[in-house]
Amino acid sequence: MRTFVIGDIHGGLLALEQVMKKAQVTTQDTLIFLGDYVDGWSQSPQVLDYLMDLKTKQNCICIRGNHDELLLSWFQSKKDEVDETLWFKHGGEATVLAYKKLTEEKKQIHIAFLESLEDYYLDDQNRLFVHAGFTNLNGVTYEYFPKLFYWDRTLWETALSLDPTLKPDDVLYPKRFNLYKEIFIGHTPVTRIGKTVPVQKACVWNVDTGAAFRGPLTIMDIDTKEFWQSDPLNELYFEEKGRN
Repeated sequence: MRTFVIGDIHGGLLALEQVMKKAQVTTQDTLIFLGDYVDGWSQSPQVLDYLMDLKTKQNCICIRGNHDELLLSWFQSKKDEVDETLWFKHGGEATVLAYKKLTEEKKQIHIAFLESLEDYYLDDQNRLFVHAGFTNLNGVTYEYFPKLFYWDRTLWETALSLDPTLKPDDVLYPKRFNLYKEIFIGHTPVTRIGKTVPVQKACVWNVDTGAAFRGPLTIMDIDTKEFWQSDPLNELYFEEKGRN
């Protein structure tokens, strides 16, 4: 019985199927998905179908990503919350085109799933799983702005810039990094710093390895830190552009 965390999928069902097979996931395992299931490659609806089916077979925790929230807002015609021009440039167009092929009944099922996503998950070992981050120095339960759970980048930027010689008991050590044993995030691809594997900075593990672009999708055992990766998504979907 293992617990896995999975990075941003962005419509790449083929990659998700690959990593599930490579990690030899069984129904006894727990799966924690960090969000951004949609926008990028052409199979966003199929990814949601896969996740919904998976939840009927084993313990799955599905966290809300900013792209999932954008799709939900678009479904609900909340035009003030979706800049369609910008969203389309960042993967939304592929998602909208894919949903044109679905029935209204299927769309309603997907809306219900998107509404059910969790802002974060905190396990019994004080390990936090969240799509992007949080800003309140007292932790996630005190966050004033819930949208930051799936939009924040300051947590990762702070982790990246932190002086590695600074000790956790130092007065200058960021308080957010002392609240949880480990923090697992996605949202900001590690390809931005030239990496394609999970990166740890302080207590933060970033497992978004750029599947929306030219990177692989990653699944990682949260206890052993062993990880498995798909082929680069641009090779799996060689006739598509993704978010490139």
